[in-house]
Amino acid sequence: MARSEGQKLKLLYIVRMLEDESDEQHPLSTQYIIERLEKLGIRAERKSIYNDMEKLTDFGYDIIQVRSRYGGGYYLAEREFELPELKLLVDAVQSSRFITAKKSRNLIKKLEKKAGLYAAGKLQRQVYVAGRVKTENESIYYNIDTIHRAIQDNKKISFEYLAWNLKKELVSYDNKQRIVSPWALIWKEENYYLAAYDSDSHIIKHFRVDKMGKVEVLDIPREGLEKYSEKDLADYTNQTFGMFAGEEETVSLICSNRLIGVVMDRFGKDADIRPIDELRFQVRVKVCVSGQFFGWLAGIGKDISISSPQNIKTQYVDWLNCILERQKQN
Repeated sequence: MARSEGQKLKLLYIVRMLEDESDEQHPLSTQYIIERLEKLGIRAERKSIYNDMEKLTDFGYDIIQVRSRYGGGYYLAEREFELPELKLLVDAVQSSRFITAKKSRNLIKKLEKKAGLYAAGKLQRQVYVAGRVKTENESIYYNIDTIHRAIQDNKKISFEYLAWNLKKELVSYDNKQRIVSPWALIWKEENYYLAAYDSDSHIIKHFRVDKMGKVEVLDIPREGLEKYSEKDLADYTNQTFGMFAGEEETVSLICSNRLIGVVMDRFGKDADIRPIDELRFQVRVKVCVSGQFFGWLAGIGKDISISSPQNIKTQYVDWLNCILERQKQN
């Protein structure tokens, strides 16, 4: 490497050394930095290293000099991410269902570089989540990027919807190309969903992003702004169960007091909650009535019931009876 070219890269190499190899317990000595630069074809003297550290400090790097008779040196005190922040990000990546195992490993390796050589081992964490199943759709990263680009450019997208077959393969659901107007990405219940307007049915639909294949931006303007604007996205995601759409209804539920936390977690602090007596309360909420909503009620059991409207109460009873009849037949 030519001397002039090496000198231009010198500060960059020093920053990389400090980021990758230094911390409070492992300062880099001036001699060590000189020797490392020498291997890279860059000549340096002790005085020039002092000057380089001053320049980097003036630029904004939090470089601490340790003075010791047993060998001091320099280390990077403040990093872009603190170790607890990196641990949190690693846990989120590792426990996320919509990120494939391969992508999770790649992301965590990149996060380890932000921690430095000696702290990277502390990021080798194993997060166990009951029933964890990672997606196998490696294209999800690019799908998300493509969808964001379509939203920003106000364009429609086309894609194939995928489903599992009995051979445990993710294949096209119906060999049909869908064309929709994307409006929002929603991260809910450990999955990424696309909220998009379907021009054929004139409604907002949801699609699991990890089950979308061959996503492409089309040179066609989006539609459905009026439908999308009608919805408060935060409230809407609380109303849907498993992101399955259904007829939106205001439902009154009678709940045992022990379920107050369950109801708050599900519908938020703004839910209309009123005490009935010492043991029960009533909550009025807007929900998208679907089998998933009924399944949520059934999962909680006898401590929750529908009080109104009557037609939804009847649908729920019919839904339960249908399950019982099918079970008897089998």
